Amino acid sequence: MYTFISVLIIIVCVLLTLIVLVQNSKGGGLASNFSSSNQIMGVKKTTDFLEKATWTLAGGLLVLCLVAAMTIDRVTTEGQKSQIEQQLQKKESAPEMPAFPTEAPATKQDTAK
Repeated sequence: MYTFISVLIIIVCVLLTLIVLVQNSKGGGLASNFSSSNQIMGVKKTTDFLEKATWTLAGGLLVLCLVAAMTIDRVTTEGQKSQIEQQLQKKESAPEMPAFPTEAPATKQDTAK
């Protein structure tokens, strides 16, 4: 199930990218190619369609990501730790860094005062 949803997410991402690239922020884009007078969809309708398609694909992507997060396979076994925790436990503890003095060592003259 998770793999199927992941494939759908990739398809929606590619479609969303293509739709956004077709749009032009100045109102040109795909609409500028339909400049003949006998067109079925006008310039305004083409822009509306692209905007609706963008919002629909973005909403679909959001829903698919939420569904994918809910359907991801999770192993819940007690006592078994994650691989990172296992590697941290196997790793030898690093030697402590020596503490460097922050002040000069006291001399006999300093202690006599």
